[in-house]
Amino acid sequence: MSEAKTTNPAWADLPDEALLNVRMSDLKLSLAGTYLEGLIQELYRELEERGLVFRPPCYLGDEWFTPDGVPAISIPFYLAHPRLKQLEQNMMLEVEGGAESDCLKLLRHEAGHALCHAFRLPRRPHWRQVFGQPSQEFKDFYHYQPYSKRFVRHLENWYAQSHPEEDFAETFAVWLTPGSDWRTVYQGWPAMKKLKFVDTLMQELKGQTPLVSGGEQACAARRLRRRLRTHYERRRKFYAEDDPSLFDSDLQRIFAGAGSPGHGQPASRFLRRQRVQVLEVVAFWTRERKFTVSRLLRKLAARCDELRLYLPADESRALLDIAAYLTALVANYLFTGKFKGRL
Repeated sequence: MSEAKTTNPAWADLPDEALLNVRMSDLKLSLAGTYLEGLIQELYRELEERGLVFRPPCYLGDEWFTPDGVPAISIPFYLAHPRLKQLEQNMMLEVEGGAESDCLKLLRHEAGHALCHAFRLPRRPHWRQVFGQPSQEFKDFYHYQPYSKRFVRHLENWYAQSHPEEDFAETFAVWLTPGSDWRTVYQGWPAMKKLKFVDTLMQELKGQTPLVSGGEQACAARRLRRRLRTHYERRRKFYAEDDPSLFDSDLQRIFAGAGSPGHGQPASRFLRRQRVQVLEVVAFWTRERKFTVSRLLRKLAARCDELRLYLPADESRALLDIAAYLTALVANYLFTGKFKGRL
């Protein structure tokens, strides 16, 4: 499936700084004529092949989500045009759902949420017995077990472990994915109980009309008057501690002070030179967004300048240490919302 033929609106030729001043509603975006139409139809075909009548309406919003209680899917506005995907990459260092395979994975996941809303599944006692209480608070940070076999693995960050409804959406997505062969892949896993429950439940819902339809399409791009600059400022908020001295003792162990034997280039220059390599490795193993890791790396580089730290003689050891240190900081952030706890 190839990128759609898109008309080139006037804003598509603007540089980033000018484009950021455009209001989201003034982009005049539509799913019609984009490659997203084909992906949505692929999702609908998969549902049809499973005998499900439900077809979740899709619209362009400010991010990936399913409105509370509404059986619809919000697809991020930036996927509707190549120029907006480029801006997203420039601002956030990655494009969630940018590859067609990733977009389909997210559509299947969100379809699980929409199905929950359409048939009010979390109200069913058996659903709650299998997945847990839906009243559990949604949290941005959650304790996960990377090697747990009680949960399926579909999206990154072990997302099924974050909330009972996410657990269902992930399990449904695995069940729905063509050729997933979940009976073999998850054989012997406790997660198999959930997959078999979903399989039985979907057999029951075959041909059934949803109990809930319609509803407000929250945060629809066509109605949002905020400028893209404001949108990205909100998304790029950095939740690390403001005290720059928080990392001092660790940085001083990794790098050398002025006058130390064998000190070479400034540590900040070294970090900026190795930024891409370190960013890729840490983001890959922690599954954290590249923007978060990059922002932390910039903060550390700036602090190295203030501390007048230099690269030690063993450059390869320093590279290994900083990658391990960043991984530990980001892992703590994923668990607690803080990069480093105070003693």
